[in-house]
Amino acid sequence: MSDEETPVIQKKTPDGSPTEEGRPAQTVPDTEAGVFTYRSLVLTGYGGYDKVKLQVKRHKLQPKSGEVLVRVKACGMNFAELMGRQGLYDPLPPPPVTMGMEASGVIMAVGEDVTDKKVGDRVIAVCRSGLWQEVALVPAEFTFLMPETMSFEEGAAIPISYVTAYLMLFEMANLRRGKSVLVHMAAGGVGFAATQLCHTVQDVTVFGTASACKHETIVQGGVTHAIDYRTKDYVEEIRKISPKGVDIVLDPLSGSDSQKGYHLLKPMGTLIVFGAANIVTGQKRSLLALAKTWYNQLSLNTLKLMQANKAVCGFHLGYLKEDEYIIKTMEALLELYCQGKIKPRIDSCYHFEEVGDAMRRMHERHNVGKVILLPEPKKEEDKLGSNPEPEEKEKKEEANSGVVKAEED
Repeated sequence: MSDEETPVIQKKTPDGSPTEEGRPAQTVPDTEAGVFTYRSLVLTGYGGYDKVKLQVKRHKLQPKSGEVLVRVKACGMNFAELMGRQGLYDPLPPPPVTMGMEASGVIMAVGEDVTDKKVGDRVIAVCRSGLWQEVALVPAEFTFLMPETMSFEEGAAIPISYVTAYLMLFEMANLRRGKSVLVHMAAGGVGFAATQLCHTVQDVTVFGTASACKHETIVQGGVTHAIDYRTKDYVEEIRKISPKGVDIVLDPLSGSDSQKGYHLLKPMGTLIVFGAANIVTGQKRSLLALAKTWYNQLSLNTLKLMQANKAVCGFHLGYLKEDEYIIKTMEALLELYCQGKIKPRIDSCYHFEEVGDAMRRMHERHNVGKVILLPEPKKEEDKLGSNPEPEEKEKKEEANSGVVKAEED
């Protein structure tokens, strides 16, 4: 596949008017067979929001044996992309690289030996990177047929958050009836997923941490006891309700919070560390935050674990090479969706042009549910309908500066 990029040129719609910013109004197939001009979000270097640039590429995209070509309709955003932008997510290839691990869309073409998918199928796609673009080649085994009632936004919200939560709860922690679970960042994508999955088992108590303004929503989503981590000590609050602690702690924070989580465990309890959100404190990488988190890491030996009758696990979907886990889990999740037992909560949708705003929203933890990116160009009437206050407008311009530069390159 050629990696040649073409300069941005002025294109026109059928009525003769130019498309927005000279960009194609949709994915444009060239006259040459299999060659497409399409929009892509590219991480060009490590740093702030401006390092993710909107670019137009021209590639030959012809599915090989076992592959499908997908026209992407929606993409999921995860905390891993925020860390990747700062150079803190090792599984992501070095810049320049198209980001994106999950998406949904419609199959445009299939390669040889693909018998279970066909052109026109609505699918969810999973990849280690490369899905934040209008069209993408994906191994057929990592595409999953969407239920008829599922929207593209919901489809893009499921893979990373729900697969992560499902494998931790059911494969590692062996969640059973009557257990209690602490879910940090309960208003995020994994938080909502874990809460919903907990309630597929009877009589499970969920403690969820989130800022106070999000409590009503997470309680409606299934959290039994909501705790404001900003103003209260969540360890003390949990001990008031459950003096012996909890059976399972899902820890995306790391550092000192891993120590607190371990000490909150009941005997036979399980702590699962699956992230290091504490090291992401600003737009750019903070050496102080890295050092502080590393210094406060939980340190144990096997003798202490044996004497405490506790388990400590680590989970990282990016390093899980056993593909069968992902495939089987996706099949189980889609069945749960069809049964009405899980349903992703969409916080907000942003067009590719607004990727800076989307990252800012997640980075500042304003989201309640999943943040979704839309490859489709933003319509002019949508732009005119948006009239932020001066301070907000200044922030938006700063956040989107990377997009503007990408369009000028």
